[in-house]
Amino acid sequence: MPRAFRAAAALIALCVSAAFANAQSLPKEVATRAEIYPIPSLTFSDQQFLSGDAAAGKVVTVAGEFRVAQGSGKLPVVVLMHGSSGVGATTEAWVHAFNAMGISTFVIDGFTGRGLTVVGPNQALLGRLNLIVDIYRSLEILAKHPRVDPDRIVLMGFSRGGQATLYASLDRFNKLWNKSGIQFAAYVPFYPDCSTSYVGDTDVAARPIRIFHGTPDDYNPVKSCKAFVERLKAAGRDVVLTEYPDSAHGFDSGLLGAATVAVSANAQTVRNCQIKEGDGGVLMNASTQAPFTYKDSCVELNPHVGGNPATAAESRKAVEEFLQALLKLG
Repeated sequence: MPRAFRAAAALIALCVSAAFANAQSLPKEVATRAEIYPIPSLTFSDQQFLSGDAAAGKVVTVAGEFRVAQGSGKLPVVVLMHGSSGVGATTEAWVHAFNAMGISTFVIDGFTGRGLTVVGPNQALLGRLNLIVDIYRSLEILAKHPRVDPDRIVLMGFSRGGQATLYASLDRFNKLWNKSGIQFAAYVPFYPDCSTSYVGDTDVAARPIRIFHGTPDDYNPVKSCKAFVERLKAAGRDVVLTEYPDSAHGFDSGLLGAATVAVSANAQTVRNCQIKEGDGGVLMNASTQAPFTYKDSCVELNPHVGGNPATAAESRKAVEEFLQALLKLG
């Protein structure tokens, strides 16, 4: 073997060995690979969503970041759906927690591709149900991925994304919009808005729903979620609501050390609204019997948001234990 060839082979072996050693020493929460995916989706009104009118939707491309956890073969995945402020730092804390468990993550950005950054001060910028389509379209991508176990994909969301996570469980919505051929293994909404009643909304997928909420939340009050949970339980569904005292909206930002509560200036809240799906998929204000708009008198401003490190850690532990059992890890 020529000397130059032997030297090159030795160098390659050294590099491979170093790369392998480096991979072996990675902290558990570090993913082995990150992939960015365009997600073909639609933007439309809630009425168009509820009536299944895909032709009326405006074609849009949103994005998702897939991080492949350490491990081999087909791995479980948690899909994460952001709230009204887009993908934030708290999402990263959850990604690290799941990757450390050997669970890959898929973080959806439903805003940037639509030219949005935040919608809190003007929720009318995006229909309440659009993110559900983004979620289902992401499921189509993951269902075909060679490193994904399609039977172990869990959906988790926060605030507006928690609302999307909760209602993505509806059988009716799955039949209308989920073309992936698979279903999520579980739904984990954090502090969702449960103020809207949809036709057939107790007919949900035969999968666990685990809701996490705070008692003093004045953005999306837990009271309406309790009422929905009772209806789901009466229908024999697998649903559990975990409620944390002294935990404001966004309490899991405590995972980053946030421990103060402040006003979310000019953010809109439907905390005093009762919204109900009417004929033709029109969302109605139950009090006025007129179509709901964000100009209705029940819509208020300046709810509070803030972290609670203690309950953030408690909720993370609860979610981890739930996923450990559900996904049969380790």
